[in-house]
Amino acid sequence: MTLDNLMKTRHVTGVKQVTKAVQKGTVKCVFLASDADQSVTALLKEACEAKKIEVVNDVTMRELGKACSIEVGASAAAVLM
Repeated sequence: MTLDNLMKTRHVTGVKQVTKAVQKGTVKCVFLASDADQSVTALLKEACEAKKIEVVNDVTMRELGKACSIEVGASAAAVLM
């Protein structure tokens, strides 16, 4: 999955919102920023592994924020089903 897919589909942004969506089972793919604080994203990463959800790590917070049409960086975002 790429950032283009994220931009063109329904998505959620932010660790809390992405975590809620993962727990509900409404996520296709999760993007975690490579430069995000690992203590913030660790539990989300574990939840994705437990639910066998694809995780993309090769993006920065700035790139993720831009793809989600927000003016600040984002630690996490997810493509919804």
